[in-house]
Amino acid sequence: MNLKTNRIESIDILRGLVMVIMALDHVRDYFLYGSFFRDPTNIETTTPILFFTRFITHFCAPIFVFLAGTSAFLYGSKKTKKDLFKFLFTRGIWLIFLEVFVNSLIWTFDLTWSLTIFQVIWAIGFSMVCLSFIIFLPKKIIVILGIILIASHNLLDGIVLNGNGFQSVIWYLLHQDNMLVYSSNFIVILHYPVIPWIGVMTLGYCFGQLYHKDFSEKIRKKWLLILGLSSIAIFLVLRIINVYGDLVPWSIQDNETKTLLSFFKVTKYPPSLLYLCITLGPAFLFLYAVENIKNKFTDFFLVYGRVPLFYYFLHVLVIHVVAIVGILIFGGNWRDMILTAENFSNENLSTYGYSLLVVYIVWIGVVLLLYPFCKKYMIYKANNKDKWYLSYL
Repeated sequence: MNLKTNRIESIDILRGLVMVIMALDHVRDYFLYGSFFRDPTNIETTTPILFFTRFITHFCAPIFVFLAGTSAFLYGSKKTKKDLFKFLFTRGIWLIFLEVFVNSLIWTFDLTWSLTIFQVIWAIGFSMVCLSFIIFLPKKIIVILGIILIASHNLLDGIVLNGNGFQSVIWYLLHQDNMLVYSSNFIVILHYPVIPWIGVMTLGYCFGQLYHKDFSEKIRKKWLLILGLSSIAIFLVLRIINVYGDLVPWSIQDNETKTLLSFFKVTKYPPSLLYLCITLGPAFLFLYAVENIKNKFTDFFLVYGRVPLFYYFLHVLVIHVVAIVGILIFGGNWRDMILTAENFSNENLSTYGYSLLVVYIVWIGVVLLLYPFCKKYMIYKANNKDKWYLSYL
């Protein structure tokens, strides 16, 4: 794959890897038996393989958001601060629009938008808008701000609001995972409170300095090793102490396996300090290891990593359509897969689904199916760099 590009391959490979893993989580959402009513991390009802299937996908959102910040820095290294501000602000607004009016539709197929879901695209969009202002701060202040947002936001865990009032809604958007039920015909799910995500993108922006063209590879790899090992060490120390860093402390269970699962059951909504340490730490080590590796496997993941937004929307659409096709083939009411506010808690879905083996088979099939489309779009983008709108897609 010899496209002329200034993109950094190791970053795109990592992004592509987590995009592929992300599809596993979304296939599980639509295909696993009882997935609409079953928490795969519930220690009492899960299995080790199901827990792992969910845990491995925890890496996706933090790395996706973090690298969005890194990409912002690399984009801005060739632009003025004013140009970078304009790009981040407008692209952030664009992503929020896509989340509400496109992504929710793809996830639900509800043409009335009675069920609106704020997910990772929303978090990236809002964080970009915030970052567009943050970039004007001194570099040291930006680093400190990112660390504070990530390391101290769990101090806010005790603030819990209820209801659909204005103050409550603002708090749900900022730090408390919640669902707004306005009526049987209108539900808003707020899954990605943004305070920690702003911190993740901010530190990702600072991280981009390691990949500046004048930065030493030797020093970069040293920092990647330090950041990776330190993040994992922070996770282990804080998790063992079990006092701070996650909304839910771990506990001794009735057997060693469950105790281990409890130890690694970290909070994603909002992403706890420990959640971010155990996901971003291995990501730094991966970048350290893969920097000078190039083979068929890295080329494979590179494709998805260079067209992340295109892949994201396309893979959810395909997974949802395939789920409906599955119902038509194996029996059931395909309308159950049209997720509206009215049927979101449809009891019919409690008996819908397939085995975990089927989930993995469908996942592999979807990823391979999308590869040629993503590759063609990647080549198209690389050959049309003069088209400004492609940076928004």
